Amino acid sequence: MQTWPVQDAKARFSEFLEACLSEGPQMVTKRGAEAAVLVPVQEWHRLQSAARPSLKQLLLSDQARAELSLAPRGQARRRQVTPLG
Repeated sequence: MQTWPVQDAKARFSEFLEACLSEGPQMVTKRGAEAAVLVPVQEWHRLQSAARPSLKQLLLSDQARAELSLAPRGQARRRQVTPLG
């Protein structure tokens, strides 16, 4: 991964972007410290989808169940069914 000082990334943005697209992620530094990374959009989408929990993880987590509010057992009201005819 190539490192670009923020001033160079700004001044040579087209070259910075082309390097990202052809070579992969590019690091940007600010005052010598790592500040950001430019990644190709396909890589960004892959990272985003990998960061989302699966349905199985959601169902097994305590957090998911905590958000579900159910009426106490026996408290639910049922619709009256009228006979046809």
